[in-house]
Amino acid sequence: MDIKIKGLKQKIQNFLKEVYVELKKVNWLSRKEVLRYTLIVLVVSLVVAAFLGGLDYIFSEIIKRFVF
Repeated sequence: MDIKIKGLKQKIQNFLKEVYVELKKVNWLSRKEVLRYTLIVLVVSLVVAAFLGGLDYIFSEIIKRFVF
């Protein structure tokens, strides 16, 4: 049993070392790029939400006038 635990610990350590090595190879975005892309995502999300909210309002008004 003790051998299995030691083997498992070694596998976990090797895995974490490999993860660390791979993360050093990643080409990370700069802070400026991250902020820019975050802003773009927020603006597009707000535009889409406003558009869908507008469509929802228009269709609900149409249904209210014809059904009720």
